[in-house]
Amino acid sequence: MNKSRFKGIALVIFGATLWGVSGTVAEFLFQKNSFTTEWLVVVRLLLSGILLLSYGSIKKDPGIKEIWKNKKDAITLVSFSILGMLGSQYTYFAAIKYGNAATATILQYLSPVIITCYVAIVSKKLPNKNQIVAILLAIVGTFFIITKGDIHSLSISKQALFWGLCSAFAAAIYTLQPVKLLTKYSSITVVGWGMLLGGIVFSFINPPWKFNGTWSVATVSAVAFVVIFGTLFAYYCYLESLNYIQPTETSILGSFEPLSAALLSVIWLKNPFGMGDIVGTVCIILTTIILAYAKKDEPKEETCESIDKNKFEEYI
Repeated sequence: MNKSRFKGIALVIFGATLWGVSGTVAEFLFQKNSFTTEWLVVVRLLLSGILLLSYGSIKKDPGIKEIWKNKKDAITLVSFSILGMLGSQYTYFAAIKYGNAATATILQYLSPVIITCYVAIVSKKLPNKNQIVAILLAIVGTFFIITKGDIHSLSISKQALFWGLCSAFAAAIYTLQPVKLLTKYSSITVVGWGMLLGGIVFSFINPPWKFNGTWSVATVSAVAFVVIFGTLFAYYCYLESLNYIQPTETSILGSFEPLSAALLSVIWLKNPFGMGDIVGTVCIILTTIILAYAKKDEPKEETCESIDKNKFEEYI
């Protein structure tokens, strides 16, 4: 393995692990220190947005200003900020609050299946064999996650299941909605503005100064970790990895996110994680791997991105 490839793999694993760990840290704030989902979401969006846009300004990214000069792009950006960015952030943290970081992260990983189904509807083509296998695996995995294999009972609360599935749909919107913007502007511009605008909008619902919880050295460190390492550094590492390895490989190695969330949740917060959870996790991670390879083998005009660019606005 050459040094560049090793660097790319290390970057994506590190970034994905930071995302997973930040989910478990958020669980620590919610369930051990009485922090509210609303406060952490608004603070994370505002601070992360400011940090990303500041970084873009230092790099003299022209898109930070240019994106507002095109009315259509500006409207799309505002829509993405609310539906994609704010939606995915809030539903994910709500799933953690009512369940745990491991379950929330694993359920969010159903988003590739949702995207696959969306593309099949838009393109008016049935999923291929690999995609059908992935969808079936996702169904089996979800069953084991929410029941631990016992069909007669739910192993997680209804709220955790609801917000977990919502986070999967929100993550799908987050992935699909800004595709056209990302062909014209840098991801730092799109995501940075998306976070900042989402935070500003949510401030009208829950101002950042409206706080509940217990402050201590541990909680201050936890909030700083979620904002800086769980957002800025994780995001940078993930994007930087694309300079060294293929996007397909990046998406597969991103499975370190649910793995790290599950592992830390068990070791640090002592959450139970039995055989049913393991089976469910493996099934859902396999769906991502199968869909990543299926996407790699598809003709260009049939990929999610190319279909989305032409037809997304017509359907969403």
